[in-house]
Amino acid sequence: MGLEPLKETWDLDHFFKGGSSSQEFITYLQNIQKLLDELRQKVEVFQKEKTHFENKLVSVLETYEITFKKLSQASSFVTCLQSQNTKDMKAGSLRGAIAKLEAELGTILALLDQSLGAIPQNDWDELIHSAVFSDIRYILNERRERVKDQLPVEQETLIQQLSVDGYHAWEELYSSLVNKITIPFEQNGETQMISVGQAENAMDDSDRDVRKTVYQHLEQAWTQDEHLFASTLNHLAGFRLQVYEARGWDHILKEPLDICRMKQETLDAMWSVIEDHKQPFIDYLHRKAEMLGIEKLSWFDVGAPIGSETKKYSYQEAATFIIKHFAGFGQKLAAFTEKAFNERWIEAEDRANKRVGGFCTNFPDSGESRIFMTFSGSPSNVATLAHELGHSFHQEVMQDVRVLNRKYAMNVAETASTFAEMIVADASLKEASTEGERLSLLEDKLQRSVAFFMNIQSRFLFEQRFYEERKLGVVPVDRLNELMVEAQREAFGDTLGEYHPHFWASKLHFHITGVPFYNFPYTFGYMFSLGIYAKALKVGTAFEENYIALLKDTASMTVEDLAYKHLGVDLTKKAFWQEAISLAVADAEEFLEMTAK
Repeated sequence: MGLEPLKETWDLDHFFKGGSSSQEFITYLQNIQKLLDELRQKVEVFQKEKTHFENKLVSVLETYEITFKKLSQASSFVTCLQSQNTKDMKAGSLRGAIAKLEAELGTILALLDQSLGAIPQNDWDELIHSAVFSDIRYILNERRERVKDQLPVEQETLIQQLSVDGYHAWEELYSSLVNKITIPFEQNGETQMISVGQAENAMDDSDRDVRKTVYQHLEQAWTQDEHLFASTLNHLAGFRLQVYEARGWDHILKEPLDICRMKQETLDAMWSVIEDHKQPFIDYLHRKAEMLGIEKLSWFDVGAPIGSETKKYSYQEAATFIIKHFAGFGQKLAAFTEKAFNERWIEAEDRANKRVGGFCTNFPDSGESRIFMTFSGSPSNVATLAHELGHSFHQEVMQDVRVLNRKYAMNVAETASTFAEMIVADASLKEASTEGERLSLLEDKLQRSVAFFMNIQSRFLFEQRFYEERKLGVVPVDRLNELMVEAQREAFGDTLGEYHPHFWASKLHFHITGVPFYNFPYTFGYMFSLGIYAKALKVGTAFEENYIALLKDTASMTVEDLAYKHLGVDLTKKAFWQEAISLAVADAEEFLEMTAK
């Protein structure tokens, strides 16, 4: 096909013409409501069935899969509308409509799960071993087991209903508050007001005065509304803890570990290995401070580039570079990526009124996805673009997998994205034309290791401690700041001279309601990818088929079983994690050697 001249904006009209004013989309939502009504009726019939479960369950699941695909598509469309233009009020109204539909689906699934749990064990054993359920046996058993930890269906339904204007509303309020924030930014002698997303890109500037000024303006913004942000965080956590208490859950990590389909032993083994190997990254941060001519790095220096030989990419150049090096791993990944660029699956334009951050979202009813980011040409932007394309490829290879087996958790979701990012980062290093450029690119890789081993760890430590204190009552702003700095000092080995006390306010992940503890799965994905990448380097392009097979299984077994089946390793032991982290340690050691006086 070849790469065409690219536009930096995505195509959403392919799904529904007219954006937030689309009548086609309104009709689509109405059809989802009809499907939900049909699904509810089928589940109620199934609930009353005492024998001959098989045919009725097949019918229920078929309707559920259709409904889920369409509701996911609708939610993704609205997410894209809100992200591309934070001032799109109509999109905000549509989000409310989606939330109600999602809550209704949640109540229906709660009823279904209770019905599955009520089937006598002998009947269940016979049902689950029917050939018609062979491909979804794990999922059905999982749903049946999890319902044992839940409240009676009437109470679970009430929780779902109250969540719309309670729990999830706090996340929406947080996003609304952040979307209103603009800060002054001086460029070429002119001052303009920029969004939080643009400001975070500016935090990568090579000029320390620019970084410091942007950081200070952002800190002022978070401080100005700190009580509102504290309110959203406390109420969100309070709602979650009340639900946990009602269900009899005494461990705050129970839900996130269940969602991630992983054991506490796996999480502990991973963090233990990171602690064992943290010193090279502490040494790297000290060396970076020396190179920047300061005694200790401040928070806003951690992401600063080293040297002046950082390459700038146009969007077209970035696309060409990514496709070229994806091809070195496998032709399927490269061909898919070319299609994503040519068919305008990506929103990358650097402009005002876009939401902060980047993401990839799936449109399962159309068999496509869309990627959102703000591209300004840095190697870090190229890595982010590759990261999101990795997500998109993961969703692509799942298209021929049954819908019930597509709902992979965040920890394995980050596997494909981080793997793709590594391919590009290593390729950039190999193509460096000078030692200075190589050093700059190596340092960019190390920044990501620091993010996963230190920044993410600080979020994990903060959130655990915050939730324990929240059990006793509302945690005030001053204490939130203290907890945040304490966690950052511990995770960064006290290498920084200035920390970010309002990070809890600035980071969307703390305020997300869809996934609790939106932190450690990132580090898991990074480390798991390092381990997979180490094997890919040994095998070469022949590894692509094994890799795709692994991705297809990410939603139909525990991560421990996934790793054992496809890699032959035990994630509850340190050995795999030690092999994985050795690649990152080698980067740190090379950097220290290159910069030794």
